[in-house]
Amino acid sequence: MSAHRRASGLPEPFLNPVELLDFARFIADEVLACRYLVEYDEGRRWHRRLYRDQRVDLWLISWLPSQGTQLHDHGGSAGAFTVLSGVLTEAIYQPAAAAAGRWPEASGPGAGPPLVERHRPSGSGAGFGRHYVHDVRNLSREPAISVHAYSPPLTSMSFYDLDDAGALRTLVSMPTEHPEPVLSMGSPAA
Repeated sequence: MSAHRRASGLPEPFLNPVELLDFARFIADEVLACRYLVEYDEGRRWHRRLYRDQRVDLWLISWLPSQGTQLHDHGGSAGAFTVLSGVLTEAIYQPAAAAAGRWPEASGPGAGPPLVERHRPSGSGAGFGRHYVHDVRNLSREPAISVHAYSPPLTSMSFYDLDDAGALRTLVSMPTEHPEPVLSMGSPAA
């Protein structure tokens, strides 16, 4: 068993975040070589499953300006995404900052705001473990395209908001087999 696999906490047959990011980048090259058609939808993010087996789930997603997700997890799946074109902004939840009660003003170890933003330009990506909570948005004026990989394949997601103390407040948890579920609160994942 590799050190990466042990560190991820994933059982042996599943891919860890490093392997998922490599796989997403490989598929991104296939998309850039025009082996897959990308579409856009003004009503919500367009998505297409590119591959699924018992170990991994791969998705192609397009993002028009102002489209994004609600703060969410991946139901115990590790994941990765890579940006093929455009720029995406990711807000990553940091539980240590929220637990320290140091929001919005913070200092010291583990301090800082509970959400840290990272800009993900074309060619960049991120791999993440099973307990990662984030949102992703296209804040630019140009469309963006990304490839997402999950292992094990998605079976559920939870969506969150932050309370006044910066802690996660669960809006809904739901079964899903794709990264763009319609929230049971009545609206699609924004």
